[in-house]
Amino acid sequence: MSPRRTTVDQNTGVLEVDWPLFGELSRALALKVARDWEPDVVLGIATAGVIPGATVAAILDRPFHSITVSRRYRSDEGESPAVLHASLDEVSGRRVLVVDETCDSGETIRLARAAALDAGAREVRTAVGFRCGPYEPDYHALATEATIVLPWDREILLSGELVLNPIYSEALRGR
Repeated sequence: MSPRRTTVDQNTGVLEVDWPLFGELSRALALKVARDWEPDVVLGIATAGVIPGATVAAILDRPFHSITVSRRYRSDEGESPAVLHASLDEVSGRRVLVVDETCDSGETIRLARAAALDAGAREVRTAVGFRCGPYEPDYHALATEATIVLPWDREILLSGELVLNPIYSEALRGR
């Protein structure tokens, strides 16, 4: 397989991230955190934040746990994120780094942060690979307004075949 470009396509506004770039950004994010703060535990937001969260936790040599936040939860007021599952027993009294892959409005990461604080975390900071909107996490590896296509999210298995993820089909048409 030939390597993918990792620059923003000026015609489509899409940044396709390949595995080597993901690794470099994860190392950069871990270094930013380590130079400023020392978390006791890393909490990755499932699903897409689990991969960068586990990677950052491994680089920092810290325990990793996950929290499931659905961005598709429907309430009487419409669509909003909700915590569906969390391994929060491990955060009480500890410094927690909440990691997600991207953040725009910050709704998901703020909800995960609040859940960790409600579970007794002593201090919670936030980190993302890509800051894409107005919300400012404590740490980010790259700020961009591009549409991000991550290596683990680019293709899905459909009827036994790997195919381009339909959510990116328009943005990646002709690539």
